[in-house]
Amino acid sequence: MARPGHGRSRVSPEEEEDEEDPVDAMVSRTGCMAQHRALQHCMAEQQDWRHCQPQVRAFRDCMAQRKQHREVQRAPSSSQGHPAPAGE
Repeated sequence: MARPGHGRSRVSPEEEEDEEDPVDAMVSRTGCMAQHRALQHCMAEQQDWRHCQPQVRAFRDCMAQRKQHREVQRAPSSSQGHPAPAGE
């Protein structure tokens, strides 16, 4: 007879530590991991994000810079195969 429950197997603590945190994976791809780690460290020590404003700003600025860079790469150039609107 099948066990009641959700059917997922439990992950041992050793296996859980081997899995990469999805947030860490995402931040790592942005190039802002150093700022993220500094913010995490400050928040762990201070227990209050308000005391970590320099780290918050550094992480925010890094992420904003990355977002801006990504948007510039995605933006199509106005001269790349797009005809000019009539009348211009």
